[in-house]
Amino acid sequence: MENPSSPSPEASQGGSLRGRFSEATDEFVQVFTASIDFDRRLYREDIAGSIAHATMLETIGVLTLAEQELIVSGLNTILREIEDGEMQWRVELEDVHMNIEHRLIELVGDTGKKLHTGRSRNDQVATDIRLYLRTAIDHLVAQQSELLRALADLADANADTIMPGFTHLQAAQPITLGHHLMAWFEMLKRDRDRLLDCRKRVNHLPLGAAALAGTPYLPNRNLIAQLLDFDGVCENSLDAVSDRDFAIEFCAAAALCLTHMSRWCEEMVLWSSQQFDFITLPDRFCTGSSIMPQKKNPDVPELIRGKTGRVNGHLISLLTLMKSQPLAYNKDNQEDKEPLFDAVDTLDHCLTALIGMVPNIEANTEVMLQATLRGFTTATDLADYLVRKNVPFRDAHDMVGQAVQLALKQGKSLEEMSLAELNGNATSVIEQDIYEVLTPQGSIASRDHIGGTAPQQVRAAITRARAQI
Repeated sequence: MENPSSPSPEASQGGSLRGRFSEATDEFVQVFTASIDFDRRLYREDIAGSIAHATMLETIGVLTLAEQELIVSGLNTILREIEDGEMQWRVELEDVHMNIEHRLIELVGDTGKKLHTGRSRNDQVATDIRLYLRTAIDHLVAQQSELLRALADLADANADTIMPGFTHLQAAQPITLGHHLMAWFEMLKRDRDRLLDCRKRVNHLPLGAAALAGTPYLPNRNLIAQLLDFDGVCENSLDAVSDRDFAIEFCAAAALCLTHMSRWCEEMVLWSSQQFDFITLPDRFCTGSSIMPQKKNPDVPELIRGKTGRVNGHLISLLTLMKSQPLAYNKDNQEDKEPLFDAVDTLDHCLTALIGMVPNIEANTEVMLQATLRGFTTATDLADYLVRKNVPFRDAHDMVGQAVQLALKQGKSLEEMSLAELNGNATSVIEQDIYEVLTPQGSIASRDHIGGTAPQQVRAAITRARAQI
């Protein structure tokens, strides 16, 4: 390597890039405008983008092969220093880009100053964020796939477990727990599909757009895209450096995924309560009370439910950030990273929690069955039976409503009522075969079609689902 050069002028002038100015940056402004505390998270992407950029510069004759090799060697040294905790991050250098460039110049001398030829921090940071988000999406999709497998396994184990299905949080009709779990599966599968679709728009290269207008060095942008495994290049330089719609789209997908997860967690909180007692959550995913020793609090699903609002807020932050920006790049966009980073982290942590918890949920099958029997959940089956006997549906609805009212007065379930009580002493249309319909098992078995709750349909859905994971 070359001998290190003397410290860069900007470091001694109270800030970076002060050549045009006659006074040093105010100390408060240095701190206020710096992003190094959070954007240094992008160091891997920044170094990877710089290596690709240096490789391209060599192919178009801006760098010699020796200069390119020296720069790449220096960048790899910086990567090792960062990962070993040896890098000294400096606020006066503002951001991850200038800190790495400054360290490169310290390591390789004036050759390091050539690296930034033909690019701007505007296209550099846009590239870094896309690289970061692409990797994050790949990880999150893998997490979602693992959770989908866990849901399918739990559903398979409970394809015959009877429970009440709810509307308005009132017992409505008998279903199986497996069918209910597969509803969660369908939501999460769509969430995964949204992230995969978002990735397509993330994976385009901004580098080469420079500050806003492109660069006269005529960079080989397709080569950089190939080196960094992008699907293509951003085709308008203004758009490439200025828009963050890909980050907004990710946050929208993350917010929707967490909204679904929040709904599941709400059910876990309800179902694990003494009032429902439908499920038992694993002890290691619950906490105790500081004052009440008997408590087993479902803190993990509660916290996932709470963190949903956090990511919803990040989506609104990014939408608001972009809504009034004229083309092209504006300093406002420095505020894109913290919401995006936290949205990624929050979704990752919530998925990790569910991956650990879901396979260890225990269904309290007898409690679920008794709740199904208590709720007159086969009333609709009785109405459907009457319709098949040529009773108009609205008349059937009234007849069943009267039967339920009588059952409530007598403290009976529908299947415990006599034929005379069910018919209301005004007709004999209801016959002995009704008792095959009024059991939860009979009700569930009758929904034997695609999308229905019959156990064999649930198992068929699980088979199809596993093929999609």
